[in-house]
Order: sequence, then structure tokens, then C-alpha cells
Amino acid sequence: MNLPLVLLTLISAASLATGEIRFSEIRSDDRPIIPFDEFGFTHRGQLELNITKLTLTGPTQDPTTLSKVGFFLCTRDAWIHVLQQIEDAEITCALGSDAVKKVFTFDRLPSAAASEFNLLYPESDADQYTLVFANCLPQLKVSMNVRSAMYNLEGGKSNRRDYLSAGKTVLPRVYFIFAVIYVVMGAFWISVLYKKRLTAFTIHFFMLAVVVLKALNLLCEAEDKSYIKRTGSAHGWDVLFYIFSFLKGISLFTLIVLIGTGWSFLKPYLQDKEKKVLMIVIPLQVVANIAQVVIDETGPFGQDWVTWKQVFLLVDVVCCCAVLFPIVWSIKNLREAARTDGKAAVNLMKLTLFRQYYIVVICYIYFTRVVVYALETITSYKYLWTSVVAGELATLAFYVFTGYRFKPEAHNPYFVIDDEEEEAAAEQLKLEDEFEL
Repeated sequence: MNLPLVLLTLISAASLATGEIRFSEIRSDDRPIIPFDEFGFTHRGQLELNITKLTLTGPTQDPTTLSKVGFFLCTRDAWIHVLQQIEDAEITCALGSDAVKKVFTFDRLPSAAASEFNLLYPESDADQYTLVFANCLPQLKVSMNVRSAMYNLEGGKSNRRDYLSAGKTVLPRVYFIFAVIYVVMGAFWISVLYKKRLTAFTIHFFMLAVVVLKALNLLCEAEDKSYIKRTGSAHGWDVLFYIFSFLKGISLFTLIVLIGTGWSFLKPYLQDKEKKVLMIVIPLQVVANIAQVVIDETGPFGQDWVTWKQVFLLVDVVCCCAVLFPIVWSIKNLREAARTDGKAAVNLMKLTLFRQYYIVVICYIYFTRVVVYALETITSYKYLWTSVVAGELATLAFYVFTGYRFKPEAHNPYFVIDDEEEEAAAEQLKLEDEFEL
């Protein structure tokens, strides 16, 4: 196996850690590189490392060779340099590069029988670092329990610890502000439903449920990040976050499918193929949330972490593609109905609505899945919170558009068409057919 490729894959995978206190168990592991957490240090950064139950299994080694086993900190730019050095055969071990910052190598153990050690490593060079364990002795297997804690000391005499990465320390406030916005939005939607209660469909109450779940999800995420910031642990708020994240995800995808099929607007039922889409999307959302929990709670040191990461991305893409099919089917059915049932204008206006919604759903998925990730990749570690704000603003805009275009109305412009508009629409459909031919 190509060692540099393995190293690059594992290092690049460790990109979403929050910097909380992490407990990791390594058992008979001979991987050359084991990435732990990534963290953005300020000029007053600290790394606490507590190792217990350390055992080394393999051929008897000269204590000096254990200098090739240990922990180090590395930035992404430095890691590219390390890979180049390995590729050019300048070094055979990442710990031998001058581009990395050695935290602790096992040749510094007090004795060969030592099974634990504690270390406090100050980091004064502000940057984004990944904590990595390197084992450059091919036949050596390592077992150990690792407690790692990375934090920044805030200004003042108190030296209060901030366990959130430098680019994510403002996230509790960001999530709380967006939660308040959704609470206000939910209250406004309730007033709309009350005023328009005679023309409100079931789908409008489902929209309210989606907004409420989104608000609860953001509140739990704000508290989750707030506790991590102060103590390094979520204190159970992560459990509530996962629950509401799961419910929010399922309800949002279900809402898109229901609106895309015209349920409650155009027809009171779902066809078999549309039901199958829901039966596919809902179990996939279960898998996606299981993958999210594994990714967040285990960290990249786990041997299956990369696999779960790939599962999450694949399932998310499949879900996003699946919810587009009902909208496409509705557009196709409306085009056919516009030519056959004598109500060209009515169906053309509905067709216009669904086309707009299809485009908006595409833009929302593309922005939140591609653009936001690109922003996170290219943005300086100090401003990683901006990618979160961009994603939440896109989601907010999508919710607002959906509510505005499908709000309850006594005289819905998509259903009230006069004769002149009917004739104009029929003529437009005729021109479209000629253009297609």
C-alpha cells in the first residue's frame, strides 16, 4: 500500500472535529498514521494528553527506535510538505520531518515497562493543527487509552478555557440567533394559519411542524456547542441534538416530496411510486443519522470512521436526488394535462409554480452540499463559522420561499384564471410544442 496516499487520506478526513475532550481506545493497532482531532489554536493554545494502559507488541526494539513512534501536531500546509519529503525519500517517517511539531515520542518513556504518561503541551503559533499518532515501525502493534483535550486560554486573569476551535468559538451565538429567527417565523406562520384557517390545508400545518423542529434542533445545537465551549463535554445536549436533527431531516425531505407531488394542493393522495420514494428516503435518513452519530462521537481515530463518512455522504446525495423525482413527475403530468383537459392556463400556472420550486430545491441542495463545503475548505480557520452562517442563511431562504409560494390563500392566483388568460396560455403551450418539434 502506498504510504503517502494512506497518510493523505486519513489526515484529510479529520476535518469536522469540534475540539472537545476526546476519549479514544486503540487496540493492537499497527496503522502508520492515526489522526485524532483537528483544532484551531490561538497564541494561547494548550494540548493535554493523558495515556493509560499503554502496551507495545512486536519484536524486541532498541529503545532508540521508539523515536519513530509518538504524537505530533501538523498543519495542512505542513502535511503537504511531509508527503513530498516521504515521496522524495528524504525521510521515512513523518516524525523525522522538521515540518511537524513533536509532542511526545516513545523513546522519552521513563522505562520500557511504562504504561502511562501525562503531558501538557503549549502551542503559541496560532494555526489549525491536527493531532496525529505515528507508528513508523511496521511490525509494532500499539494498544492504549488516549484522553486528548485541546483548548485556548481566554484573556484576563482567569485563564478560562475555550474548548471550541478558534474558528468555531462564536457558533453557540450563531445557532441561538438562528433558533430565535425560526421561533419568530413559527409564530408568524401560526398567525397566518389562524387568519387563513378556512383555506389552510394539512400541508400548511406540516410546514409549521418542520419550522418548529428546525428551531428545536438549533436550540439544542446552540446548547451543545455552549457546553463544549465551557467544559469540553456536551453533557447530554448532543443526544437531544441528534434526536431533533433526525426528526428535522426526515420532516424536511418528506415535506419536499409532499409538495413536489402536489399532495393537499392538487390531490389528496399519493401514488404508489411517490409512496415508494418516501419509503426509500425515510430509512436512508435513519442510516444517515446513525452515520452522523458515529462520525461525531468516535472521531477519525476509529478504523471505520472513513467508511462511515463515505456512507453519510452517499446517503445524503441519494436522498437529495430521490426527493427531486416527485417534482419532475408532477411537472410531466401537468404538461400533459395542460394539453388534454381544456384548462391550459390553470395547469400552466401550476406548471410554472412547480418548475420554480424544482429550480429552488436544486439550488438549495447544491448550495448546502457543495458551496458550503467549498467555503469551509478555502476559508481561513479563523472564519470557519462563516460557512455555517452561509448554510443556515440558505436554509432560511429555502424555508421562506416555500412558505411564501405555498401559503394558504382564499383566491389563489394559480387556480383563479379568466378566459383571456386561458386563451393566452393555450397559445403559449402551442408555441412551446412547435419549438420542441
